[in-house]
Amino acid sequence: MVHDQAGLTANNVPGSIWCMSDTYQVKEAQRQLPKLLRKAESGVIPTIWRRNKAVAHIVSAERMSAIAETMEILANPKAMKAIRDAEAGRGHFRPARELPE
Repeated sequence: MVHDQAGLTANNVPGSIWCMSDTYQVKEAQRQLPKLLRKAESGVIPTIWRRNKAVAHIVSAERMSAIAETMEILANPKAMKAIRDAEAGRGHFRPARELPE
């Protein structure tokens, strides 16, 4: 198993967003690409290393869509204000039937 500079894999990092991680050298990843794609679809994030450095991660399309959606929300000042207000107990709650369609 390949480790990062701190000697940890993604599984050992507290609060890591990675569910599971497998590591592969570039040549090995090239030979096993179909397997790595199946792993990504199952929730594993294969990490590809070159010369003791992580150079790529393979993520499923579903996970990438979730990441992109999260980034859009984080970049939206109104959405972030609403989140902060809700976390501080200042949110406005309405029944779903009152929301516009």
